[in-house]
Amino acid sequence: MNAAATRNLLEAALLGAGGPLGMPQLLALFDPLEDIGEDQVRQALGELERDYAGREIRLAEVAGGWRVQAGSAAAERLARLEKFRPPKFSRALLETLAAIAYRQPITRAEIEELRGVRLSGQIIRALMERNWIEVVGRRETPGRPALYGTTRDFLDYFGLKRLDDLPSPGEFASLEDAPATEPPGGGQSVPVGTVAGAEQGADLFNGAQEPAKTRPASD
Repeated sequence: MNAAATRNLLEAALLGAGGPLGMPQLLALFDPLEDIGEDQVRQALGELERDYAGREIRLAEVAGGWRVQAGSAAAERLARLEKFRPPKFSRALLETLAAIAYRQPITRAEIEELRGVRLSGQIIRALMERNWIEVVGRRETPGRPALYGTTRDFLDYFGLKRLDDLPSPGEFASLEDAPATEPPGGGQSVPVGTVAGAEQGADLFNGAQEPAKTRPASD
């Protein structure tokens, strides 16, 4: 298989995947006799990235692998369509998610101390149902409370490759009812037409700071 055919096959897979594809999945597209290895795949991905330069689609590498997604300008237009309209999350949910992301592993009581308000169990359930957080251990204190951390799905959704890619702490209180983005695809066959996770999803944490211990808040 020549370089152009390799690139075209990878592009078709990424467009139809509905989510990120890792290197093992991309390599599985090729027969052993085609002698396509990781180096050739990475070269083809680099060519795709260059092909998309200046267009309103882009190739993004996130924790789960690579995905093709809409650029930020196109995302604003796509949000006019109900199919691609991003959901809104409450300030309480975003503050809780930020506390976990920046302070993990962290207990529920520690989240409540940071936010200065009792944490609703509904928020924890909502974050776990989206598979953005998980129990990563138990604190060795009386009652052995659960320790929460973020998942790979969290990184993928917000367009991050690793936790080190989180924005530096800053002002988080202004994010009340901020819109978030759905992961590219949402189960659809052509995820390129969805809102970009990297450009807008990561914006939820731009300038995020530790919530003040005494700041009043409500769930």
